[in-house]
Amino acid sequence: MVATPSTMLPLGTQAPDFILPDTRNDLDFDFAEVRHRQAYLVCFMCNHCPYVIHLLDSLTSQFNKWTTEDICVLAICSNDPVKYPADRPSEMRKLAADNDFSFPYLHDANQRVAKLYTASCTPDFFLFDREKKLFYRGQYDSSRPGNGVAVTGKDLSFAVERLLSGQNPPENQIPSLGCNVKWIAGNEPPYFKA
Repeated sequence: MVATPSTMLPLGTQAPDFILPDTRNDLDFDFAEVRHRQAYLVCFMCNHCPYVIHLLDSLTSQFNKWTTEDICVLAICSNDPVKYPADRPSEMRKLAADNDFSFPYLHDANQRVAKLYTASCTPDFFLFDREKKLFYRGQYDSSRPGNGVAVTGKDLSFAVERLLSGQNPPENQIPSLGCNVKWIAGNEPPYFKA
């Protein structure tokens, strides 16, 4: 597995709107229709990535908790499902059901949304404020597969706490690290470096 960092989209960037199918129920999810939340968290992830698998139990627990706290939490898979069949919508639906996701798990078939957000790795986190302005982009915590560091989610949780309490964004935002988004051949964005 090749470790790829976040692109670190500039803070203050307006969250791009999109409509994607939620693999949990096959219904379209329109991000533009979601308003008046305390915060919005968009996480690019997938089923097969060892970095995501390493965090999955903690992510699921934390994301489910945040959905009860007036935070819109969205997970998006943008990987090529032909070359990576573990990331097909049917497998996404199974992962969501097996792990009791209370948040949408969206399929970005043409990878347009990943490009809009300059997503580069899985997992890749984008936390937006009430006005959908980017407040934090960076790692969940410093735990990685095999590094012996406990999974705590402290970096992202700290950013959420600061946002909800009306404080400024964390000054030290460390890029997330994970497997690169699996781009469809010929669809690689300009910011992608193989």
